[in-house]
Amino acid sequence: MKSRTIALAGNPNVGKSTVFNSLTGLNQHTGNWPGKTVSGAQGAFTYKDTRYLLVDLPGTYSLAATSIDETVARDYLCSGEADATLIVVDGTCLERNLNLVLQILSITENVILCVNLLDEARKKKISIDLDQLSRLLGIPVVGMSARARDGLDLLLETLHTFEYKEDPAVKADWTEHLRSDDTRRGILRRAHEICTSCVTVEKKDPHAFDRRLDKIVTSRKFGFPIMLLLLFFIFWLTITGANYPSQGLTYLFAWLQNQLESFLSYIHTPAFIEAPLMDGIYKTLTWVISVMLPPMAIFFPLFTLLEDFGYLPRVAFNMDHAFKKCCAHGKQALTMWFVYIRMPFSSPGAYSKSRTLL
Repeated sequence: MKSRTIALAGNPNVGKSTVFNSLTGLNQHTGNWPGKTVSGAQGAFTYKDTRYLLVDLPGTYSLAATSIDETVARDYLCSGEADATLIVVDGTCLERNLNLVLQILSITENVILCVNLLDEARKKKISIDLDQLSRLLGIPVVGMSARARDGLDLLLETLHTFEYKEDPAVKADWTEHLRSDDTRRGILRRAHEICTSCVTVEKKDPHAFDRRLDKIVTSRKFGFPIMLLLLFFIFWLTITGANYPSQGLTYLFAWLQNQLESFLSYIHTPAFIEAPLMDGIYKTLTWVISVMLPPMAIFFPLFTLLEDFGYLPRVAFNMDHAFKKCCAHGKQALTMWFVYIRMPFSSPGAYSKSRTLL
């Protein structure tokens, strides 16, 4: 059986993770990149006579970026370890995404383009001539709506029939060349020319609603109040809503404990076995499940909804100025959410209450 390594690249928030999950399913693992603190996902799947290893790279807007996660993506693409690069772009803003596509095409010919979010593009009256786009770029182009798994079969067949070419070594000074003003202007000009030939927009301004919404949720006047109200609402809903299933699980595990202790007494289990088994393993395990599982089952779906609606990048934008004063950046505001959501459920009071019920 043949094996291929495919690098999955793209801008942030273009549905790259959805494409990754659609292709790999549950056959994936996450680990830190060597020498870095950035985690990346790898997944394997088999199609016909070929086994594919899909490497999900951190989202990046440019290969000339300087942040750690974007540098990881650039270094992997330039290393030549992947047999091909699958680039996922957003069909609603193709011109902006083509900046990265043209940069990657500068260093490798083994590229397949996946135009995602075509369903959203249709809602905004945006149509893309995929055949013309493929001719202009000189690479296979596949249209998809990854959330509905529309176009997944065509993408798999494209990966299977793609002619993988031997890539020449990447020049050591390639990133410096990319940072030059002439190169960047040339790429932006080329991206505009391609979109002019391939993209047809029926509305005068298809992104007008998004811009009006951004003016509200990222404004200095309303951005922070909206963010704080939404944040506290999610925390309140998580903590309050988790009390009921947590209490139910606690009473269920207490009833099971009585049944197990009665059974162990019935079979005359020695005390040195029953004590660590029930007072140690069982109580610890059931406490963790009853206290931690309900809030996570509420918080993470809500957090996912915010990500799907595109609000999380706006939160990072709002917090970026404040976090820069602490030598950090706005993305770390999202990490803070996870820290705060764990605090109420890791307090001594929560432990004492559950232990009393058990």
